[in-house]
Amino acid sequence: MSAPSWREMIETASSKGMLAKQLFVVFTEPTGGLDKVQNSRAEHLKYQVEIEQKGIMFAAGPLADNSGESWGGDGMVIIRADSLEEATKIAEADPMHSSGARKFNIRPWLMNEGGFNLRVTFSDGKQRIE
Repeated sequence: MSAPSWREMIETASSKGMLAKQLFVVFTEPTGGLDKVQNSRAEHLKYQVEIEQKGIMFAAGPLADNSGESWGGDGMVIIRADSLEEATKIAEADPMHSSGARKFNIRPWLMNEGGFNLRVTFSDGKQRIE
């Protein structure tokens, strides 16, 4: 039995009533230590806020090492894009990548299952994702 195509995976998920939302996961890692990463951090975070406000970014954040005890500069960004090519252009524009502080790899991701709860308290205007 051969593996299904990516298109077949999307169609199968959709036909079963799953979300079948394709996003792109950008795995990013330092190219030469944390100094270059720290030097690009302010511009990187500015870019992250920009693509978040434009509705391009779904989620982002640092990745711990395999022990869960330290951070070596790796991160992950999940973006909305119409194609892998568009996702690549978005990732290339990140100052972390354009400066050479980090390199990246992009994988299409099909979000099918999951959920979250959003709690909003009116008295203090705070919100929390649970």
